[in-house]
Amino acid sequence: MIQDIQPIVRNFRFICIVIIIAGTIIQFSDESEFVVDMSKLGLVHVPKDLPPKTEILDMSQNYISELQLSDISFLSRLKVLRLSHNRIQQLDFSVFKFNQDLEYLDLSHNQLQKLSCHPIVSFKHLDLSFNDFDALPICKEFGNLTQLNFLGLSATKLQQLDLLPISHLHLSYILLDLGGYYVKENETESLQILNMKTLHFVFHPDRLFSVQVNISVNTLGCLQLTNIKLNNKNCQVLITFLSELTRGPTLLNFTLNNVETTWKCLVGVFQFLWPKPVEFLSIYNLTIVEDISEEKFTYSKTALKALKIEHVTNEVFLFSQTALYTVFSEMNIIMLTISDSSFVHMLCPQAPSTFKFLNFTRNVLTDSIFQKCSTLVRLETLILQKNALKDFYKVGLMTKEMPSLEILDVSWNSLESPRHEENCPWVESIVILNLSSNILTDSVFRCLPPRVKVLDLHNNRIRSIPKEVMKLEALQELNVAFNSLTDLPGCGAFSSLSVLIIHHNSVSHPSADFFQNCHKIRSIQAGNNPFQCTCELREFVKNIGQASSEVVEGWPDSYKCHYPESYKGTLLKDFHVSQLSCNTALLMVTIGAAVLVLAVSVTFLCMYLDLPWYLRMVCQWTQTRRRARNIPLEELQRTLQFHAFISYSEHDSAWVKNELVPCLEKENIRICLHERNFVPGKSIVENIINCIEKSYKSIFVLSPNFVQSEWCHYELYFAHHNLFHEGSDNLILILLEPIPQNSIPSKYHKLRALMTQRTYLEWPTEKSKHGLFWANIRAAFNMKLILATENNDMQT
Repeated sequence: MIQDIQPIVRNFRFICIVIIIAGTIIQFSDESEFVVDMSKLGLVHVPKDLPPKTEILDMSQNYISELQLSDISFLSRLKVLRLSHNRIQQLDFSVFKFNQDLEYLDLSHNQLQKLSCHPIVSFKHLDLSFNDFDALPICKEFGNLTQLNFLGLSATKLQQLDLLPISHLHLSYILLDLGGYYVKENETESLQILNMKTLHFVFHPDRLFSVQVNISVNTLGCLQLTNIKLNNKNCQVLITFLSELTRGPTLLNFTLNNVETTWKCLVGVFQFLWPKPVEFLSIYNLTIVEDISEEKFTYSKTALKALKIEHVTNEVFLFSQTALYTVFSEMNIIMLTISDSSFVHMLCPQAPSTFKFLNFTRNVLTDSIFQKCSTLVRLETLILQKNALKDFYKVGLMTKEMPSLEILDVSWNSLESPRHEENCPWVESIVILNLSSNILTDSVFRCLPPRVKVLDLHNNRIRSIPKEVMKLEALQELNVAFNSLTDLPGCGAFSSLSVLIIHHNSVSHPSADFFQNCHKIRSIQAGNNPFQCTCELREFVKNIGQASSEVVEGWPDSYKCHYPESYKGTLLKDFHVSQLSCNTALLMVTIGAAVLVLAVSVTFLCMYLDLPWYLRMVCQWTQTRRRARNIPLEELQRTLQFHAFISYSEHDSAWVKNELVPCLEKENIRICLHERNFVPGKSIVENIINCIEKSYKSIFVLSPNFVQSEWCHYELYFAHHNLFHEGSDNLILILLEPIPQNSIPSKYHKLRALMTQRTYLEWPTEKSKHGLFWANIRAAFNMKLILATENNDMQT
C-alpha cells in the first residue's frame, strides 16, 4: 500500500529498466494470436506439424542443432521465435526469408560460431549473446534493421570498427557477452559505440576482471555490468574501464550485478563515481571479501541522487562496525537503500543530512536505531520493513527528532502494543504509517500520529477498535484486514475516512448504519468475512447492495454467508428474508390482527350460523362413521331394515300417525318411527343415525313446527350426508304446511338449500287432491328391496 503512493521511491527505479522493457517486449494487439510452447521437450529437430497460423513459437531448452528453411518457411505469420539454450552451431539468415513478420528472435545460449548473412528488415529484438563467436557477429545487413531495439552479441575479442555497420541505428539496448573475452598482456583494444541508450556487459563469473578495452560511447543513458570480480590489485582496471564510459553527461544510471569485491575497492568505486554525472547507482548481489577497515572518503559535491544496494553477503566476520556504517551514514545524497544485507545497525549522521529517503528492508536492525538522532531533519520516507524491531514506544520516539518525516513503514517486525502508562511520542508530520504484520492489539489506537492519513494495520491481533480511541480526524484510509474484528468501525473518531479495508476478519453482523455514519466512504473492502445471514444482516445487505460497485470492492463474489448451514456459501446478494419475519413489532401486530379477524369470524359463525351446533353434529357423525369404517357397502345394504324413516315435529304427530303412517303401511312399506324404533340406552343422536342408516328412504314432514325443532334438523342433516348412501336419492320432502322463507332460522341454511334445490310433495288442503298425493308417495317407493331380518336390538 505505502509503496504504491511513494513517488520518491518510484524515482529511484532506474530509467534504463523502462528502456529495457520497451526494447525487449513486443506487444501484440491481436488477441487471436496463436501461441505454441514446445520448450523443455527434448526436441532434436523442429517439428514438421506446427500450426501454419503460429505467431509465437517457443522451442527453447531443447537439443536442436540445426535450423533449415523448410522448418519454418510455412509459418508466414510468425512474429516471435525463441530458440535459446539449444545446440545450434551455425545459422544462415536466409531461412527466415519467408517469415516477413518475424520481429523477435532469441538465439542466445547456443553454440553459434558462424553466421551467413542475408537481407533482413523486420527484426526489433535480435539476441545472439552467449554463443561461441570470436568476433562480434555483425552483418552489414544489420544496418537495414531500422526498427531494431535490442541486440545481444558475444565475442572473445573486440575491434574498434566492429559495430560500424549499425552505428547509425538508434538502439535502445545492446547486450555484450564478454564471458570468453581474452586479451594479451599489456595490449589494449578499442570499441566505438554510437547512438546507444543502454549498454550491458556480461563478464566471466569466475575470473578476475581483466578487460582492457577503450570503449567510446555517445548518448549512453544506462550502463550495466554483470559478473564483476575484484581485489585490491585489479580494482584500478575496472576504474580505467569505466573512465571512458562515464565521461559523457548523459549517463544517469549505473548498475552492477553479481559483484565480488573488497571493501577498499568498493569504497574506491564509490569515490570514482562521486563526481561523475551518474544520478542512480544500483548494486545487486554484492559479496564483500578479505577485510573491512576504515577508508578515507571525500564527500565532494555529487550528482548522485540514489544509491541502492540489495542482497549483501559479508564474508568478513571481524571488522569495525563504524568503518562500515560511517561510509553510508555520511553520504550527501537524497535516497539510500540497503536491503537484505544483515546490517544490525546504522549510524546517525554527524551533521544535518541530505537524506530524504532511507530504505533498510530485510536487515536485523533493532530498536536502538536512530535513537536521539537529530540530524535527519530532511528525512521524508523511512522504511524499516522486515527487521528486528520490538518496542513500539521506541519506534515512536525515534521519529520525534525527524520533523519532516511523512512516510514510515515498520511492517513485518515484532512490534507489540504500547503500555497505557507510556506517552505517545510520534512526530506529528507522519501522514502514511504502515504497522502491518506485527503483533499489535486494540490498544494501538490509543497511540498513533495525530495527522496520519493512511494507516495500515493489517495482519495483527486487533479484536476491536476501542470507543475511547484518539481522534484521527485526518485519517482517510484504514487497512485492518486479516485481524479479528467483529464489526465495522464507526466514523466517530475517523471523520474523514474514505477507504476502509477490513476483509478476512471475524465480522458476522456488520453495523447496518455504517454507510449512514460514514458519509465520505468511497471504497470499502469487507469481503471474506464469516457473515451470519440472519435478520440482523438484512439492512446491511440492503445498504451495501445499493452502494456502487466502485465503492464496494469485491462485490458480490467475496461476500458470502457462513452461517446458518442452509445458507453457507450463498452470496449476500442472493440472501433474502422477509421484513415480517425480522420485525418483531410488525410480526406481533400481524399476529394480533389475524387473531382479531379469527375471533370476529368465529363470533360471527357462532352467532349467525350456529357453529357449535354443527361441530357437535360432526363429532357425533364422525364417531358413527368410525364404527362402520371397515364394513363393506354390500353388507350395509343387506342390513337395511326399513323402507323409510320419518322425521317430524311432535306438533305434527297427529297427521303422521293418522294419515301418513297408515297409508304407507297399507302399501307394505315398513316405517321407522322414533317413538317405537329408538333403542333405549343409546343417545338420541346415535339412534337417529342408526335409523337413517337402516332405512332406504328418509321422509321429512316439513312445517313451521319442524323448523323450530332442533332434533328434526339433526335428522335432516344426517340424512342428507348419509355416508353409506351418498349420491342416492334417499330424501322425500313433504310440505305439510307452508313455511315462510323468513321464518327459517339462519343457522338452518341446509334446510333453506334443500327447499330451494329439491322437489318436495305438498299436502293439499283439498280432499280431491289427496289421491294424487298418495300416488306420488307410492311412486317414490317403487323399488325392489329385500329387507334383512330385524336385529334383536331393533325388536320392540
